[in-house]
Amino acid sequence: MDITAQQNLVHQTRDERRAIDFPKLSPAERDALIKKYHPDHRGHAYRSIKFGPNAGDSTVMEVATLLEGDSPIPADFNLTPEYSVDVLVVGGGGAGCAAALHAHAAGSNVLLATKLRLGDSNSVMAQGGMQIAVAPDDSPVQHFLDTLKGGHMKNDHDLLKTMVEEGPSIAQWLLELGVLFDRQADGNLHVKKGGGSSKARLLTCSDYTGLEIMRVLKDEVLNQKVPLLEFGAVIELLSDGAGTCTGAVLQDLDNKRHIVVAAKTVILATGGIGRLHIQGFPTSNHYGATGDALVLAYRMGVPLVQIDTFQYHPSGGVYPEQLVGALVTEGIRSEGGHLVNAHGERFVNELDTRDVVSSSIIRECEEGRGVRTASGRVGVWLDTPLLDVEHGPGTLDKHFPAMVRQYERYGVDIRKDPVLIYPTLHYQNGGVKIDVKGETPVGNLFVAGEASGGLHGRNRLMGNSLLDLMVFGKRTGLTAAERAKSLSQGKLTLTHVEQFREEAQRHQVSSELTSPMVLPAYTRHVS
Repeated sequence: MDITAQQNLVHQTRDERRAIDFPKLSPAERDALIKKYHPDHRGHAYRSIKFGPNAGDSTVMEVATLLEGDSPIPADFNLTPEYSVDVLVVGGGGAGCAAALHAHAAGSNVLLATKLRLGDSNSVMAQGGMQIAVAPDDSPVQHFLDTLKGGHMKNDHDLLKTMVEEGPSIAQWLLELGVLFDRQADGNLHVKKGGGSSKARLLTCSDYTGLEIMRVLKDEVLNQKVPLLEFGAVIELLSDGAGTCTGAVLQDLDNKRHIVVAAKTVILATGGIGRLHIQGFPTSNHYGATGDALVLAYRMGVPLVQIDTFQYHPSGGVYPEQLVGALVTEGIRSEGGHLVNAHGERFVNELDTRDVVSSSIIRECEEGRGVRTASGRVGVWLDTPLLDVEHGPGTLDKHFPAMVRQYERYGVDIRKDPVLIYPTLHYQNGGVKIDVKGETPVGNLFVAGEASGGLHGRNRLMGNSLLDLMVFGKRTGLTAAERAKSLSQGKLTLTHVEQFREEAQRHQVSSELTSPMVLPAYTRHVS
């Protein structure tokens, strides 16, 4: 059956599917499904880390190899600083901008260095919304419980409590900066329900939520004249030789020169790992998402937490080819869009957690109920026209204009026909170990946003990433700024790199690979 005939089957079965209230799975059924089909449980894709603070722990081969890679900085490198600052913020996405703004407002001398351009990040592509308990029938306690359940009870309770309690004040800060969250007719904030949540608490800006937040944060960084270094990728941290972070080495991607930054405090906000393409999955991530903070913190001796679990967003594009891996917002399912297999059947409650929905889609495809494209890819249908049927013509245009335009570019009208989707590598559930202030076990080294670990447990609940960025961006920025007031600049050394190399030698690990990766191999110029 060709694609058009398959699409017709979705139209033909719509009324029948609308009449059925698809149940959620029991806890036992959920666990069995995830263990059988979720990529986190493919043993052949994992191996033990050979040395370092997580020696013996299992993670995917791509991450383990990266963590064991050698520093690109030679032992005799000249560490004369070009910049000397109170707070160095590395990363120009949501967490980095929030950290820089709060540190700057606290009076610190800040440098914001970002690998690409300011705002080039996963934050800018976030579509589904930001979870904050602002509705009258909701509370931070309920937000806490929903997130704990979604994370399989493995969340760090202190980090989670901090995030949900500070959500309302973050919403107020963003509103004061000028973020245009969706409103109800009476002017109150409009909230939507997301997968795995018991209450409607998603604050949205149509399906441009991340873009709108980053529009405002970027403007504020520029308006406040926060010193900014674009195309400055961090490739190594510096230490005082006694276990404290004292700065970083950046690489200017325009001319390949190295830039040494002496900093009393350092905040890593470099995002996730999507461009490692774990297990060969396509990804929704931007080109700079290569796990840099994991590598740099690990070489400093910081342990990583829950580094064996990753989130595969249920709805990544499969067709047309130009959109493979691109995110199809969960908001479509939140407003009633059905997932439909090649037989025209619903097969999962679309508002279950992401790991359950992704596992269900993979099951359908592996068991022969997926839809195959001419290029050999396989997926299931997301019934987008159902939203206009259920809620009236114009619903998709009003609530999902970005997605309508994205598909129109390639001749697909999602108002008339369903779209083909399959899980895409989306989020790094684990990361660098931090406390409630965002500080790592290494003194004066902070991590904020997706690069950190513990908050989300083994499965992030949708909408919590944007809140995570803002809460811990603020906390790291304020803490680092306050800390810097009482510090003098520490000595700049590569002692931790020397120790890391010695340990690699003892474990007979080859140093042929250097890390961080900085950019995926297919984006680099070939000489």
